[in-house]
Amino acid sequence: MKIRKVKNITESRPTMEGAGVKLHRAFGFGDTKATDPFLLLDDFRGDRPGDYMSGFPWHPHRGIETITYMFEGEVEHGDSIGNSGVIGAGDVQWMTAGSGIIHQEMPKESKSGRMGGFQLWANLPAKQKMTTPKYRGLKAKDIPSLKDASGEVKLICGEYKGVKGPVRDVVIEPEYFDVMLKAGGKFEHPVKDRHNCFAYVYDGEASFAGKAAGNRSLVYFEDTGNVSAVAGKEGASFLLISGKPLKEPVAWYGPIVMNTDKELEKAFTEYENGTFIKKK
Repeated sequence: MKIRKVKNITESRPTMEGAGVKLHRAFGFGDTKATDPFLLLDDFRGDRPGDYMSGFPWHPHRGIETITYMFEGEVEHGDSIGNSGVIGAGDVQWMTAGSGIIHQEMPKESKSGRMGGFQLWANLPAKQKMTTPKYRGLKAKDIPSLKDASGEVKLICGEYKGVKGPVRDVVIEPEYFDVMLKAGGKFEHPVKDRHNCFAYVYDGEASFAGKAAGNRSLVYFEDTGNVSAVAGKEGASFLLISGKPLKEPVAWYGPIVMNTDKELEKAFTEYENGTFIKKK
């Protein structure tokens, strides 16, 4: 099988979200074609509590799924339909906002003072925009980990070497791996043809199809072939994410993503008049 060529490499950009959380945005709030069906990827690692403790107070979502993956620290969450809990180190929260949910995510200071995690937004197809909201809460122990001489691969969703991640039956057929390679370690994976695919490096440096990418680099791949990576002399860690493009129109403003401006306007009108949350 041929190796996927690298289409482009970009750097994540510092930005501020929520009530003043400092983070780095790999992509989002721009042209969605290159990452379809994914809309946004935020890297909220930090070692100063003042940069993240203000958190993400109550806010709405509709028409998307948000995937939060923590590897250090904790985030307390609660929502308008009675769910609450803590996303701890190694845990994943896969939230389907669907017809509408109002929630908050508030970081808790770790003993080290550090916080580490990522939030990915996945679009929902038009026919599922108004589905009933739900959660898939995964603890670290629920996420399979495959180790070999090159390193370790954690599987949130998708299949690697015959092992499947715990998140399944998602229409965009996503794959979400956390790949941690030792110095000189090698990784190769056959991503489905015509699925959009990217890697986000969050530690060390790796070479993807001969192109080097370091910390906070986003690597976009062509749409056919295997993804191949070789870690540098200090090793490398990266997220590998892929999915089936929806190829649908996107009407997007803030935390709500629909297919038309009319649907978007309706969503915000409902939020303002108190009819945003739909009864079962």
